[in-house]
Amino acid sequence: MIIGVPKEIKASEYRVALTPAGAGMLKAAGHEVLIESGAGEGSSFMDDAYAAEGAAIAATASEVWAKAEMIMKVKEPLPEEFGYFREGLLLFTYLHLAAAPELTKALVEKDVSGVAYETIQMPNGSLPLLTPMSEVAGRMAVQVGSQFLEAFYGGRGILLGGVPGVPPAEVIILGGGIVGTNAARIALGMGASVVILERSADRMRYIDEVFNGRIRTLMSNPYNIACAVKKADLLIGAVLIPGARAPHLVTEEMVKTMKKGAVIVDVAVDQGGTIATIDRVTTHKSPVYEKHGVLHYAVANMPGAVPRTSTLALTNVTMPYALELANKGLEDAVRANEPLRKGINTYKGRVTHPQVAQAVNMPYISMDQLLESVAFDKLS
Repeated sequence: MIIGVPKEIKASEYRVALTPAGAGMLKAAGHEVLIESGAGEGSSFMDDAYAAEGAAIAATASEVWAKAEMIMKVKEPLPEEFGYFREGLLLFTYLHLAAAPELTKALVEKDVSGVAYETIQMPNGSLPLLTPMSEVAGRMAVQVGSQFLEAFYGGRGILLGGVPGVPPAEVIILGGGIVGTNAARIALGMGASVVILERSADRMRYIDEVFNGRIRTLMSNPYNIACAVKKADLLIGAVLIPGARAPHLVTEEMVKTMKKGAVIVDVAVDQGGTIATIDRVTTHKSPVYEKHGVLHYAVANMPGAVPRTSTLALTNVTMPYALELANKGLEDAVRANEPLRKGINTYKGRVTHPQVAQAVNMPYISMDQLLESVAFDKLS
């Protein structure tokens, strides 16, 4: 198979979908690798490092897209890349289609097989290709939140951990999953007072045990959320429903009750966001806006700000799946790998993930049904 890696074009996105080591692994398995020149520079991987592993260097993105049978990316394709779509192309990347109906339609219309990192799901419900970026984003949420709490940026002018005789900041985290627990770990380490709102009693017991009772937990319901939001100096949205739009848990009326100069960091913005007042996506170059006296941080590619760490963490988990797709082809790979099968969002001109189909209001057909039809066509 020919695997292509174009340079990411999303604003301030410096990650790359394949490291030189990954290129070498694909070459060793008998595949061809085509890297757009400069694709890895943001993560400090130069063209010559890829070439040394046997990858070919392409001068333009159009060359990569045209020649590749499988495209590996980090972020979802932008409208200027839709023209590269063609029938039979395999796209392996973060897609977040629930918040991207136009991208979904383009993939379906051009019959692109879209395999989304974020919906590959293990039998226990874990999301192995989303986990490392959730870890990065959770830890970053506290870093950026503490920065924008500084008066210079328009924040409340408070130190997250306080000092002796001065209380610490109140950090409220919506969701006790990977993002939430990583955010809590950093906030607690900086000396903040931390509350996690979570709807799973078992998860709250886990958090209480892991953090030895140093983090308060509350059942996530509208009343508790409203009370907690009002007290927050830093509010972190960390809720994810695989494949679906993030639910709006914090209303505009709740935001109006927040302290002047408080900060909201919504990690779920790439899935639509959990805060009603997150009405736009921001970038690393212009990350915040003010509404109702509260600073809103709504960057959809937070890990892109630490690309070296993020690229290494991401490719550690994507490479086994990339090799399986390249070695076996899509159909045979997903027949043998149920978690990978759940990653397929579009195939044969149809939406194959139920939550995505519901979110974008398009017909759904299961991947199992489509695979049966493909097998029947081959037999006939």
